[in-house]
Amino acid sequence: MQQGKNAIAAPLNTTNGVSSAGFATPVTAGTFTVNGQTITIAATDTLQSVFAQINAKTGTVSGSYDAQTDEITLSSTGTTPIVLGSATDTSNFLQSAELYNNNSETVTSASGLGGVDLNASMSSANLATPLSDGGSGAGEFMINGVQINFNASTDSVNDVLQRINDSQAGVTATYDSVNDRFELTNKTTGDVGISLQYVSGAGNFLAATGLSSSGGGTLQHGTNLQYSINNGGTLTSQSNTIDATSAGVAGLSVTALGLGSTTISVNSDTSTISSTISSFVTDYNAVQTYISGQIKPSTDSSGNVTPGTLTGDLDAEGIADQLRQMVGNAPTGLSGGIQTLNDIGIVSNGTDNTLSLDTSTLNSALASNLASVKQLFTSSTNGIATTLNTYVTATNASNGMLANDENNMTTEITGINSSITALKQRISNDQTMLTNEFVAMETAINSINTQKQYLNDYFGGSSSSSQSAPVAAGSSSSSSSSAA
Repeated sequence: MQQGKNAIAAPLNTTNGVSSAGFATPVTAGTFTVNGQTITIAATDTLQSVFAQINAKTGTVSGSYDAQTDEITLSSTGTTPIVLGSATDTSNFLQSAELYNNNSETVTSASGLGGVDLNASMSSANLATPLSDGGSGAGEFMINGVQINFNASTDSVNDVLQRINDSQAGVTATYDSVNDRFELTNKTTGDVGISLQYVSGAGNFLAATGLSSSGGGTLQHGTNLQYSINNGGTLTSQSNTIDATSAGVAGLSVTALGLGSTTISVNSDTSTISSTISSFVTDYNAVQTYISGQIKPSTDSSGNVTPGTLTGDLDAEGIADQLRQMVGNAPTGLSGGIQTLNDIGIVSNGTDNTLSLDTSTLNSALASNLASVKQLFTSSTNGIATTLNTYVTATNASNGMLANDENNMTTEITGINSSITALKQRISNDQTMLTNEFVAMETAINSINTQKQYLNDYFGGSSSSSQSAPVAAGSSSSSSSSAA
């Protein structure tokens, strides 16, 4: 951290009104109280006029300002302590002047009163050393080798502070109004310095803000984090975090929250390991139960058997068998007392492909032989978790068994759907043909019936109108009548 010296701001301007006199906390107009007397203050009142009013109202209290110390002093001619302020005050003059009750006849400002006006142009920012950019408007300085530019006529102090903060210099620039000093703080933690450089003829920003050595600035280096492991030698970290890289302890990440000595114990979290292994058994059983549910046929109360979705599918049965063998076999090449899942309390149920877990046996193995349990699961060549992961990954791969089965089934479904579509079309065609033939047959029958009716009508009507009655032999065919 780089800090500017105290009294960076110029002392108060006693010829200006109090609102523009350069107080670090601008004075507001209103009233304040001294020894029970109400003092009315306007923004345009000078310090001397305020002191005169205090003396006139109280008769015993006088005020003065010391430009060397930048402090106001109120003194009483009597022996009664000065009493400042009341609940009805509306001006902040006493607070801006840092005048507080001390139960004595003399009250002096707690510190220098002048402050830097961060928002005014740099040339009128109320700095004890006036800011200059060299007269060309091309002010410049360097922080950690990064160039910072400024124009004293158009830029405010805040503009330059923000420019520093946004740059690649790796520092944060601030103004401490309480202690009247500028500060540069490294953005990185640890014992890291700050390099400040002038540019000849390009202004005096570093000196005017007290950040350079010529301006009374001081350089305070940070503190590295120091620690030891298992009472070993002292280790150092520039950050506040101790991780696996710096400490050599896998999975370690500790952040220091403050100064002081702290002891941290690192032990194996066997309860989490036990819970993880229990979850492995649960997940394994869920997979086997699902496969079994797809393979096995079901029988209803009437004895009717319904095959499962994958009944007879050799690949599904093969996956279940392969998983069972991988968790049941003893991996080769393991050392130590743990050789199989049985040794840590995981055994087959005997009636299906699922497993059961004896947690007491598992916890005992974790407490007494953690390294062997780890090797059983995570050995890079034949650990159970390693081989299971390799098998499941290959089975689920884009060119694995499940993907190939899915592609084959998709092809078969496509073929079946095509056959169904073709069959529906044949049925539709046959239906249309039979319907047409039936309609033609009905039309023919109707035509035949019409002709039949015509013939019946035709031949039946001629016979009854033209056929003569039979004539007896020897008789005349003519008839005669006689008169009565």
